[in-house]
Amino acid sequence: MDTKYIFVTGGVVSSLGKGIISSSLACLLKARGLRVTIQKFDPYINIDPGTLNPYEHGECYVTVDGHEADLDLGHYERFTNVHTSKANNVTTGRIYQSVIDKERRGDYLGKTVQIVPHITDEIKRRVKFLGNTGEYDYIITEIGGTVGDIESLPYLEAVRQLRWELGQNSLCVHLTYVPYIAAAKELKTKPTQHSVKALQEVGIQPDILVLRTEKEISAEMRRKIALFCNVAHDSVVQSMDVNSIYKVPIMMHRQHLDEIVLRKTGMPVEGEPQMDSWLHFIEKMDNATETVTIGLVGKYVELQDAYKSINEALFHAATYADRKLDIVYIHSEKLTDANVQERLQGMDGVIIAPGFGQRGIDGKFTALKWCREHDVPTFGICLGMQCMVIEFARNVLGLEDANSTEMNPHTPYNVIDLMEEQKNISNLGGTMRLGAYDCVLRPESKAAAAYGKQNISERHRHRFEFNDDYRTRFEEAGMACVGENPATHLVEVVEMPAKRWFIGTQYHPEYSSTVLSPSPVFCSFINAAIEYHNEKESAKASE
Repeated sequence: MDTKYIFVTGGVVSSLGKGIISSSLACLLKARGLRVTIQKFDPYINIDPGTLNPYEHGECYVTVDGHEADLDLGHYERFTNVHTSKANNVTTGRIYQSVIDKERRGDYLGKTVQIVPHITDEIKRRVKFLGNTGEYDYIITEIGGTVGDIESLPYLEAVRQLRWELGQNSLCVHLTYVPYIAAAKELKTKPTQHSVKALQEVGIQPDILVLRTEKEISAEMRRKIALFCNVAHDSVVQSMDVNSIYKVPIMMHRQHLDEIVLRKTGMPVEGEPQMDSWLHFIEKMDNATETVTIGLVGKYVELQDAYKSINEALFHAATYADRKLDIVYIHSEKLTDANVQERLQGMDGVIIAPGFGQRGIDGKFTALKWCREHDVPTFGICLGMQCMVIEFARNVLGLEDANSTEMNPHTPYNVIDLMEEQKNISNLGGTMRLGAYDCVLRPESKAAAAYGKQNISERHRHRFEFNDDYRTRFEEAGMACVGENPATHLVEVVEMPAKRWFIGTQYHPEYSSTVLSPSPVFCSFINAAIEYHNEKESAKASE
């Protein structure tokens, strides 16, 4: 079977949820037994999102092969349970870098290098790269930005050309917004008409329209949209707001989106997608009545998407534990010895968030000291784990000025440091440990109990490491180094066995949590938080 290509574009406004619609469609096609992957083409000129501030673009997601990617790839994996890679996320910067490298090598034989055909040819090559492997039946390509943006024009031109080249093996799904004007008490279709017109002006006729809306769109209005946009009336699908993104695949199936795609790409429409496990998750989510409250301490807590994968991993774990999740965001810059008791005493568990740099780090030390002394289930991730180590060194080992050389290059107690081979590398990406690395867990540890095995692999995104020179002192004082990389012996996991649940991971387990395969260590953390909550409730009842 020839690989089919689905292009997902967006119009009217940004942030409509192209990634969620793409992920939902992939989820449905995969549930029908088809081999599916998704790729994101981003129109910004950065080579990748690795150097972008979270204020610019939210979370930076990391793939198994170590690519720093757009956060939509996290949605792709959570919805499909399929790993993505470097090939699944391409930026304008990477496209231009590739073309310029070829020009410098003389690959173009002295020709004038232009947007068309050279840039568009490189985009087309990247679009078809995964399809050429023969591993997939459907490749869903999300085009970032909004139709009409200058930055997106080369991508849309490449899509226009591919539609002609691929014929029935391709189609375009266009996502638009149908606003509700409260004063007029009406939904308005004109923005959608203009959006489709803008797409038609660059030579692309959408095959399917998905209409984001807050109100039900009548069949009559959908027929009107179909008429003015040259789209079949049964190919106009509404996407109403729901209380969870994980209900979108079910909603899209009720609107027959997967069946429309199959029919339009010449595939048989047989039976129903096998969504039993997904529906089981939705059922648990809807039926949960009790709540588990988790405090997330970080410096980007005011940003909706800065800790997206952590939020979702917590939600997966809480749902499977039959609990509603209440995340309380605690700004680490505003946390002090004077208010830490007030801010944290109501938490069932606390996460110390990852990040880079000095800002807000003192608040993380304050939170960790309070949690350690009050035996609250605590989970430190990446920099959060490093903060666990530094706080323990200062307040338990008595190394008053202990620090990471990231924060203080001249610290006398460099309990967190760069490895020797990294110290002379100036390129920011060059000193990063990125992607999946093996880890061996100590058999009797809480971490091994969480995973149910000793040999694991998790994804990393960090530069500094636990300094092995201090390992013995930490072990003797009660902080055990229970996970290490088998090749380098770098410490990956620390925990305090004497505490209820006090674990730090140098890696990011949140990246591998999906709806159908929740992160084992997040599940263990949530279960510990629930047990602690129950203990507190029992103590109150007996008073």
